[in-house]
Amino acid sequence: MTLLESGPGTATPARVVFATAPDRYRHWTLETEGGVATLTLTVDEHGGLVPGYDLKMNSYDLGVDIELYDAVQRLRFEHPEVGAVVVTGGMDRMFCAGANIRMLAQSSHAWKVNFCKFTNETRNGIEDASAVSGQTYIAALNGTAAGGGYELALACEHIVLVDDGSSAVSLPEVPLLGVLPGTGGLTRVVDKRHVRKDRADVFATKTEGARGRTAVDWGLVDESVPRGQFAEAVRTRAEEAAAHSTREGGRGVTLSPLQREETDDRITYRHVEARLDRAARRVDLLVTGPDQDPPADAAGVLDEGVDYYPMALARELDELILHLRTNELQLGTWVIRTRGDARRLLAYDAQLDELAGDWFVNEVTHFLKRTFKRLDVTSRSLIAVIEPGSCFAGTLLELALACDRQYMLDGIPEDPIPGIDAADGPAALTVGPANLGRYPMGNGLSRLESRFYGHDDDLAAAAASAGEPLDAAAAMDLGLVTVAPDDLDWEDELRIALEERASLSPDALTGLEANHRFVGPETVETKIFGRLTAWQNWIFLRPNASGPDGALRRFGSGTRASFDTARV
Repeated sequence: MTLLESGPGTATPARVVFATAPDRYRHWTLETEGGVATLTLTVDEHGGLVPGYDLKMNSYDLGVDIELYDAVQRLRFEHPEVGAVVVTGGMDRMFCAGANIRMLAQSSHAWKVNFCKFTNETRNGIEDASAVSGQTYIAALNGTAAGGGYELALACEHIVLVDDGSSAVSLPEVPLLGVLPGTGGLTRVVDKRHVRKDRADVFATKTEGARGRTAVDWGLVDESVPRGQFAEAVRTRAEEAAAHSTREGGRGVTLSPLQREETDDRITYRHVEARLDRAARRVDLLVTGPDQDPPADAAGVLDEGVDYYPMALARELDELILHLRTNELQLGTWVIRTRGDARRLLAYDAQLDELAGDWFVNEVTHFLKRTFKRLDVTSRSLIAVIEPGSCFAGTLLELALACDRQYMLDGIPEDPIPGIDAADGPAALTVGPANLGRYPMGNGLSRLESRFYGHDDDLAAAAASAGEPLDAAAAMDLGLVTVAPDDLDWEDELRIALEERASLSPDALTGLEANHRFVGPETVETKIFGRLTAWQNWIFLRPNASGPDGALRRFGSGTRASFDTARV
């Protein structure tokens, strides 16, 4: 893989590919036996995504986590018989040493932040599987779990630590590296595991962490078991979890490779297309609705598998978001359009509700939920454009509601406008049941609830319109769009808005958008992403961490970091 130099001492891949499969894993093995799956981490020391570091002591980089994400997805879709997943280490007395420090030290700032964001999303996906898929994750810590290794354990519902006198759990980032645990460790310790805050403070500033009885007493792990009894204890917990699972078994759905065509300025899937305008620093995204009616029943849905429209849509959007977010840092504005038959799309939405109890339909629904959440936390300006022929209805309306602004053409254009066919009639959007809570954001609210936070009457009016196609005037009255120009002003309004957006500071826009998108209640999820965006992002830029004499660069050198001791 070729490299792009990103400043002194930094290197990142020219292009990261997120598609993989178990027969290509270098770091994980996935095995299933009855209702229990085992994910074993045995990192290939020389298998880093880029040159310049060795992945010693089961430490990981983005490549390791790409495999983990793939494995979690395959467990959900390909293994309906699995009700418990054991995550363990394949090295003697070492579960995982966390994110590789050499990798972090040599990486660009953007690479570090994107790496942390993706690993956060993967761990949230593990928690989601335990919560809604009947697949309980159990961390079997066969040795020390440090930093990101312990954070991976924290994403599991039950943690078993081997008690051998030396194995420990720790979050040593603050004392050793001058940074924060980047994948939600601090938040999960106090908010999820309810560790007392004074103990959490001691734990997170103590490089050696906690072992055995202390780790159990403080709530950092659930059990500490002698090595001779460890395997049996883990097996017992896994079998208990599998026995209580809601998973039905039966035939799974193979996640075959996505069909994708790519040129320098275009990425095309079956239902999603991205045009890359590098001069304008913009991506024009087009999402098309289904081209056929939904299958007749659950058996037909399962037969279609990865080709079932909502499933195909989730897979394509998910991969495209990851690709653009990681590989196209200069394209800061994403303009989202849709095309298709809203009636047909709403029929699929009705089927998702009707078959909500089916295991595969349930997984598809939650995959869409996670994909929209990935869009929410993407640091790009999102603009929805609603034109004649658009298909912003139900599930696809979530894309518009996720955007920072919505522009809707009022009426039928009298003169030709590029890309618009007057024969399609006036633009319309439709609120559907899917917009009333099926796809909650990280704050626990629907995107409609977030849009109308503090305006209950407006929320009720928008919800009452469900099922009714709304033209621009009605959508404006209900507060569902930002601006609704007529055909005389349409092109100028869009052009000015997009040019203005491109002229603003990308750093300021990232902060602006993150603040506005997540109104209302705090959750573990919003705290994790909020603290990563605000604090870790800032700390990564500070010389105490990333400077030539900072903790990341000095780690392992035998020379202590040189800190600017002024508090900021």
